[in-house]
Amino acid sequence: MSDTRTAGRMQAAVLLLSSCLSVLGAVLLAPVLPRIEDAFAGAPGVSALTPIVLTAPALFIGLTAAFAGRIVDRLGRKRLLVGALLVYAVVGTAPLYLPSLPLIVASRVLVGLTEAAIMTCCTTLLADYFHGNRRERYFGLQVVFTTISATVFFAVGGILGEANWRAPFWLYFASLPLAFLAARHIWQPTTARPGTREPLPALPWRQLAAPVGVTLFGGLVFYVLIVELPYKLEDIGVTSTGTVGAVSAITSLGTAAGAFLFGRLAHRGPGFTVPAAFAFSGLGLLGLAVSPAVPLVVLCGVVTGFGNGLLLPSLLSWALGSLAFDQRGRGTGVWTSALFLGQFVCPLIVLALDGALGGLAAALFLLGLLSAATAAALRRATLTPVTAA
Repeated sequence: MSDTRTAGRMQAAVLLLSSCLSVLGAVLLAPVLPRIEDAFAGAPGVSALTPIVLTAPALFIGLTAAFAGRIVDRLGRKRLLVGALLVYAVVGTAPLYLPSLPLIVASRVLVGLTEAAIMTCCTTLLADYFHGNRRERYFGLQVVFTTISATVFFAVGGILGEANWRAPFWLYFASLPLAFLAARHIWQPTTARPGTREPLPALPWRQLAAPVGVTLFGGLVFYVLIVELPYKLEDIGVTSTGTVGAVSAITSLGTAAGAFLFGRLAHRGPGFTVPAAFAFSGLGLLGLAVSPAVPLVVLCGVVTGFGNGLLLPSLLSWALGSLAFDQRGRGTGVWTSALFLGQFVCPLIVLALDGALGGLAAALFLLGLLSAATAAALRRATLTPVTAA
């Protein structure tokens, strides 16, 4: 039996806003990391544990989103989404009262688990509720929303952190009104399977291998600009945090523009949009590597951001393709895992390349070349959307 209701702007708004929670853990605490380290100075392993406070959620999204996708297909979308939003508020705000850094790190691991469930549910439901051009438009808007929210969260985290390093954690209560809205306005698209013991249909792994593998590299490329832009500005003599924040905000507009444009380009298929995205990102990174002044850094950052904004919805559309309802949660989960694992290893790989090649500029140049080469290789290949097994 299927639910015949038609999703509209309210359902889309709830899912898009809930998707923003996945970036809350990634950027909110960046401005207060030094204060967290100072607060626990003298504790064993403080220098190693403090960065994990920031990176643990992304790592555990990458490690567990595929499992969340299986739960989505087996038990249903709505129950998992509402439950994850409620738990997110509890574990996200736990550092407000936790007395030790290891306990805070443990709470951040739980944040990553809930974010994996939230992101997988939101993306799967967007694919369930909307079809054709509307689906592609909302995939693009999902990147627009998360990009803009990342800029806002970074700024708010810095402002709240001025008062106390624990203050930014209050923002995790934002999931509670979203849980209420999801409970009221989101519905399970079908009641045919959830709660049954029928075996799930197999995923078309041979078709999924290409988009998931490319997404792993795409996650790395996407995160380079976010992580390395402040270091690039430092290399050319920019030390003002205000300037760094302004440049980051401008480049994020490029990301939003690329994601917004995806809806108008999606009809050309992944064979066009995916190579085009990698080409813009690669061109921007090449320019960023050799830029000697702030105006050129801004220009190349916008070009890179534009490619990044086009990249994520293009990869998602390619991966989900025409997967059946009973496959869509797992397909989304596997794709999300690949994306966040790529983002997690990004700073590690850039650091390794920096050391091996003798500087950040060389590392950025090599990644730009690899992105451009990927664009050329994919342009010659035949990229067809994944279909149900």
